[in-house]
Amino acid sequence: MPSPPSLPLADPGSGERRDAVRNRELLLAAADRLIAERGVAAVSMDDVAQAAGVGKGTVFRRFGSRAGLLQALLDRSETELQRDFMFGPPPLGPGGPPVDRLVAYGHARMRLIMLHGDILVGAEQATRDPFSVPAWRVSALLVRSLLAEAGFDGDLDMWTGILMSALSPLWTTHQLNDVGVTLERLDAGWTDLVHRALRLP
Repeated sequence: MPSPPSLPLADPGSGERRDAVRNRELLLAAADRLIAERGVAAVSMDDVAQAAGVGKGTVFRRFGSRAGLLQALLDRSETELQRDFMFGPPPLGPGGPPVDRLVAYGHARMRLIMLHGDILVGAEQATRDPFSVPAWRVSALLVRSLLAEAGFDGDLDMWTGILMSALSPLWTTHQLNDVGVTLERLDAGWTDLVHRALRLP
């Protein structure tokens, strides 16, 4: 029996469009890997192009600048986290208890900060109103909705802010990189904070 046809890389169109999508994913994957290995400050456009096996001009055509590449990388990670929350399996995705989802969401966000902390901190510091950064606003909305779903009976806005302070990119990267706190300890602290907010044992 013949195997089913493979899915196209992009919407039906020219081969150039499929190549553009492929190159974009190659570049983002290469940038992800290099930043994890070296840190964002040590990764250049040349490095990303070489790691992806494409010319430097391709990187600039796809993203316009180094800042554009970093923003695209961050956008992809944020989109993946939101997709996992909305459509993925429990405990993060729908179907699980809201307390478990809230705990899992904090753990997932800390891992995103660990991977892209420099970019997130830069976005946080580059605006006069860090609370207007889209990543912060989306995260706060999810935390607030899960607290409400879990039956929280206190000041919802105040406790959303308290929980969000534990997910601050600036604070989290400081704990990981400067203080030497482990990710496991941050996970445990987040779980404890959620349980205390909801008055759970």
